[in-house]
Amino acid sequence: SNSTHRSSGRVESGPSASSYNTTYTVTTDEYMIQEEDWDRDLLLDPAWEKQQRKTFTAWCNSHLRKAGTQIDNIEEDFRNGLKLMLLLEVISGERLPKPDKGKMRFHKIANVNKALDFICSKGVKLVSIGAEEIVDGNVKMTLGMIWTIILRFAIQDISVEETSAKEGLLLWCQRKTAPYRNVNVQNFHISWKDGLALCALIHRHRPDLIDYAKLRKDDPIGNLNTAFEVAEKYLDIPKMLDAEDIVNTPKPDEKAIMTYVSCFYHAFAGAEQAETAANRICKVLAVNQENERLMEEYEKLASELLEWIRRTVPWLENRVAEQTMRAMQQKLEDFRDYRRVHKPPRVQEKCQLEINFNTLQTKLRLSNRPAFMPSEGKMVSDIANAWKGLEQVEKGYEEWLLTEIRRLERLDHLAEKFKQKCSLHESWTAGKEDLLSKKDYESASLMEIRALMRKHEAFESDLAAHQDRVEQIAAIAQELNELDYHDAATVNARCQGICDQWDNLGTLTQKRRDALERVEKLWETIDQLYLEFAKRAAPFNNWMDGAMEDLQDMFIVHSIEEIQSLITAHDQFKATLPEADKERSAIMGIMNEIMKIAQTYGIKLSGINPYTILSSQDISNKWETVKQLVPLRDQMLQEEFARQQANERLRRQFAAQANIIGPWIQTKMEEIGHVSVDIAGSLEEQMNNLKTYEQNIINYKSNIDKLEGDHQLIQEAIIFDNKHTNYTMEHIRVGWEQLLTTMARTINEVENQILTRDAKGISQEQLNEFRASFNHFDRKRNGRMDPDDFRACLISMGYDLVRGEVEFARIMTLVDPNNTGVVTFQAFIDFMTRETAETDTAEQVMASFKILASDKAYITVDELRRELPPEQAEYCISRMTKYIGPEAIPGALDYISFSSALYGESDL
Repeated sequence: SNSTHRSSGRVESGPSASSYNTTYTVTTDEYMIQEEDWDRDLLLDPAWEKQQRKTFTAWCNSHLRKAGTQIDNIEEDFRNGLKLMLLLEVISGERLPKPDKGKMRFHKIANVNKALDFICSKGVKLVSIGAEEIVDGNVKMTLGMIWTIILRFAIQDISVEETSAKEGLLLWCQRKTAPYRNVNVQNFHISWKDGLALCALIHRHRPDLIDYAKLRKDDPIGNLNTAFEVAEKYLDIPKMLDAEDIVNTPKPDEKAIMTYVSCFYHAFAGAEQAETAANRICKVLAVNQENERLMEEYEKLASELLEWIRRTVPWLENRVAEQTMRAMQQKLEDFRDYRRVHKPPRVQEKCQLEINFNTLQTKLRLSNRPAFMPSEGKMVSDIANAWKGLEQVEKGYEEWLLTEIRRLERLDHLAEKFKQKCSLHESWTAGKEDLLSKKDYESASLMEIRALMRKHEAFESDLAAHQDRVEQIAAIAQELNELDYHDAATVNARCQGICDQWDNLGTLTQKRRDALERVEKLWETIDQLYLEFAKRAAPFNNWMDGAMEDLQDMFIVHSIEEIQSLITAHDQFKATLPEADKERSAIMGIMNEIMKIAQTYGIKLSGINPYTILSSQDISNKWETVKQLVPLRDQMLQEEFARQQANERLRRQFAAQANIIGPWIQTKMEEIGHVSVDIAGSLEEQMNNLKTYEQNIINYKSNIDKLEGDHQLIQEAIIFDNKHTNYTMEHIRVGWEQLLTTMARTINEVENQILTRDAKGISQEQLNEFRASFNHFDRKRNGRMDPDDFRACLISMGYDLVRGEVEFARIMTLVDPNNTGVVTFQAFIDFMTRETAETDTAEQVMASFKILASDKAYITVDELRRELPPEQAEYCISRMTKYIGPEAIPGALDYISFSSALYGESDL
């Protein structure tokens, strides 16, 4: 850059300070340095003038001795211009015009002017510094001229991190002395008074010359003299300063210090090349170390996630049913805990794993490294497949749990019903076999035999009425077996006993009938009223038994319609009660008629109906029982009706939320799809918008949690269906997880675009152009391009692919390395910027190592530890292989193969 600086100073021509009024300007096209008034910071201080005389004289002599001469008095020895011209020729390496040989004043002025013209030809303009002042021996102006020469030829070209001249030299000193105790370089005057800074500069580059640990801050003169002597003896830097003058001056002369320190910079300039090379290597190694850390983190996270899936799947595949409802409900509760507590963190880990993988691949591409290939079985696709398998098993497990709970509920109901019916039946059959086995008819009278015959007929009627109950018991036992009831053996044994007993009763009944029929000729017609009572009382008694059984029957329903059906059936039963009461009255009327006849004809009754064990009191008692059971049945049905109404409210409450949340999730999924395609504005604005969008989605989580609570109430109430919505909790969960994952992926894509943009130096306008081209050929508007659309896009941008199938195939391997059949926007950007990427290469790293190794084909452990930070030096040492070659020495390391391995060209 062109820069100009004007600084004024007054040159003393007499003893009065007021005569310092000459001004000069220093201008250069290549650098700018701030000068202050000579009268203010330099020439008015005799101590500074003394230091400048000594320093500038020594500096000039360090160059003039190369031409076999020197100066003794700086303002006298340059007056004829000859040594001034010689000095400029030595420090510039160029020839000046031939000097005038005469000794007259105009000859001297001519020579000095030739020197000043040469200085001006190097981009420095000297205003008001005339040859006359130099020829007249003006010490102030002479010192100013020499300082200008030092600035131009010794300091101007010093540059550290885009700073130059004084600032660059100061930054170089600060960096070199930073690790040393008691050294804090902030300027070019008092920071150097104790001598430690100069000793630190020497020790940093030549630790063999000074034992820095033995230096003391309270010995400034000793430190300064040590530095001066070592520099002069070993570094060929002449002693330009005086230790006592520096220590005893409150503020040493800045220009004298700068001149002396600049000699150290030039003396150690060769080391700067090694430092630059070391910095490059450190940068490359840092990239590799970070990439390796990300790879190890991915492998660890992938292993943990796959191990968790491996442990979880067998648990979900275990379909061994428990035998009790309580145990199965505990399984369901364990499954709910898994869905609410254990799985959500794994969903986040899976999403984070994909994001880490994409970020790592982007960093590898940007640093010109090969793509990361996870260990076998740990690819993102492997994890996705394992996750898909987990969700399939998980869905089947939940369906199995609910089916088993329904089955156990049905089994408990049937088992209780079986026991109730068995108890009733066994109560009825108790003693019947003994009764049928009696042979009382053998010694009975005719009347008694006829009575026994009628009694047996009544029993047969009763037996036939109980046939349905036995069949019901057998049917229930069969259903319990089909539903795999856990205590089926006991059920079967009891059922078999009842059936065997029933068969035996049938056989005994038939035998007794046969016996009675054989003696039927002995029977006479007996009292028809007793017989009529027995015949009518038995069915009515059975009817009452059935009514009581039905009124006490257990029931299980799952909807309002089902309980309403039971209530309707109960109402129909109550409608038959008046007719039954008439039958009861008729049966009781028969007994009243018997009593009336007995009283009328003086018949002495035994009080026992020979045809039945039923009495009128039995009928009355059972009738009262039936009337008491009716309102109890009403209460049970109404309570169940209320429970089903509560279940219906739960269904409607769940459906009302689910019918809002489900479409909301679908809408957000579609919006995210549009956002990823139609993004406008800068990437930072896009990222802020996406973060806001993501926060809005996260804030919606409370609605999902509330729906989970309603869903748990539904499951606890054992509600299995909901006609008011097509959304299940599983639909909502899966949709929510997909929404969060899609949002995170979209944000990660923009993050990678920012990473690519910053690393590749892409402007926002270029990125917008890339997006516009991509969107134009993204015909499906899904953020992906098919190969044919991608080909058309490349042709539109000037690529000649009409016949270049091989070239297009090569490009496709770059943008779609996994052969997915689509090109993402990130891959498109990577390809468009790949050719112009300014990334380090293996060859650059090799060249840097070669500098550190002093042009050798190998490098030693000591060289690595001396030139690189400890962590990165040990990183190289642990990975470099032994160098094998004709020049090899013990401990030599091969940096060539190591550099190639950093870029994937061989195994590290």
